[in-house]
Amino acid sequence: MDGVKQIQGSVSYHAGRAAEFAVAQDYQRRGYLLAFERWRGKRGEIDLVMRNAEGFVFVEVKKSKSFDRAAERVTRHQIARIYGSAEEFVGTQPDGALMNMRFDVALVNQVGALRILENAFGHG
Repeated sequence: MDGVKQIQGSVSYHAGRAAEFAVAQDYQRRGYLLAFERWRGKRGEIDLVMRNAEGFVFVEVKKSKSFDRAAERVTRHQIARIYGSAEEFVGTQPDGALMNMRFDVALVNQVGALRILENAFGHG
């Protein structure tokens, strides 16, 4: 039974990484640079940190069978974690909290289609 759980965990991990890769490519096609993947600070992890001339975009990637199910997986606790992690991240940057930033959620369904929700939960 442990072997089955390990396989399921591995499949989920690789599916999540593939979703993050697809989302990063989508942003890059639209002129963003990938600053960091899975940036980790003391307060938690940010899936993708993208950058353009306007500032940083912190992207939470959620993959599920449908867009609705993926969106349901964004919890208040995760939003608070992302805000805290983003605050920690901008503290490492020359312009700090003065830089423009946005929080997006990227939804990925079971067939790999993307739906990007820009400014999904505003500014913290």
